[in-house]
Amino acid sequence: MDILRDEGIWLFIFFVPLFYPLLYSWVYNNEVVREVPAVVVDECGSERSREFIRKVDSSPDVRIVARCRSVEEARGWVMRHEAYGIYQIPSHFDLDLLQLRQTVVALYSDMSSMLYYKALLLSATEVSLEMDKDIRIERVGAATARDEEITRMPVEYDHVRLYNPSSGFASFLIPPVLMLILQQTLLLAIGMQMGRTRERNMGFIIPFNRLYKHPVTIVTGKMLVYLGIYIVMGIYAFALVTRWFQLPQLGHYLTFLCFLVPYLLACIFLAMTLSALIYRREDCILIFVFLSVPLLFLSGFSWPESAMHPFWRAVSWFFPSTFGMNGYVRITSMGCSLRDISTEWLALWAQAAVYFTTACLMYRRHILKMVRTKER
Repeated sequence: MDILRDEGIWLFIFFVPLFYPLLYSWVYNNEVVREVPAVVVDECGSERSREFIRKVDSSPDVRIVARCRSVEEARGWVMRHEAYGIYQIPSHFDLDLLQLRQTVVALYSDMSSMLYYKALLLSATEVSLEMDKDIRIERVGAATARDEEITRMPVEYDHVRLYNPSSGFASFLIPPVLMLILQQTLLLAIGMQMGRTRERNMGFIIPFNRLYKHPVTIVTGKMLVYLGIYIVMGIYAFALVTRWFQLPQLGHYLTFLCFLVPYLLACIFLAMTLSALIYRREDCILIFVFLSVPLLFLSGFSWPESAMHPFWRAVSWFFPSTFGMNGYVRITSMGCSLRDISTEWLALWAQAAVYFTTACLMYRRHILKMVRTKER
């Protein structure tokens, strides 16, 4: 009943899991950055340098908004955020190509966003490769169309993007964030409920009632309530949010449900264990909210796990989100079965068992403390 009576708990359990996935998915729905504004400093002014500029401008990722006389002038555009990159073509650009020397086109990018850098660099790289093929044909010569085709591409290849065909930011970020939202809202809701209980019971985490005697019964009863609610929230994220925003969804529903249960159990028991630190309803916000971004970093998405320091890798194993986020992405994006993600699945069951034990020990200690207080 505390869940329904307390607006704060109700907010974290129902509102946030329902609407935050929609908010994040809607914000990143465009997937990729297009038409990044850039400026050009063309010190050469030749036909070939103008061709390079035209091809960069015609690419879907970059839009040339101005041609500047100097780098200092171009830098002003970037400082005013009217452009996010500068292409500088040197005065010897055409001469180097005529004399069969490698030339250089400088790219200056606003690194406040890696997506801008990616768009600017890829466009310049693709244009330079295409111009290289044209120059090669001019130098070698081709008697027939087939000779020209072979000269342009001696080895034909197919470029296949596995698991994220669109190279979209939403397809990369939103699936793990959905799992992180489940864990963080459980931490906040259970922590707030613990703070409410302490405030109402003079600092004790359970009421003065003879029914509250066995810690296993208390922990199991609380777990069943949260598990029933959050299974629905997990299915909502997997079945509806991913479909509405066309996110990867290659995994089977039964595989997801079998993976979701130990993940939620581990999150619930961890939240019960950590709720021993909560003495007021507001404490959970101070303690748990700031963990969201570090846990996203520690999961191995923003930075590869293989490149992490062993200490931080070990720290990440204490949180269900590390295994839950990686396993969920492999289910949705790669279509993995439970056998394929057995490491993550078994790790979550192990965490659930450990945190169930710590939660029971925490409640047992408080039950004994309450009994001693009543005897006095």
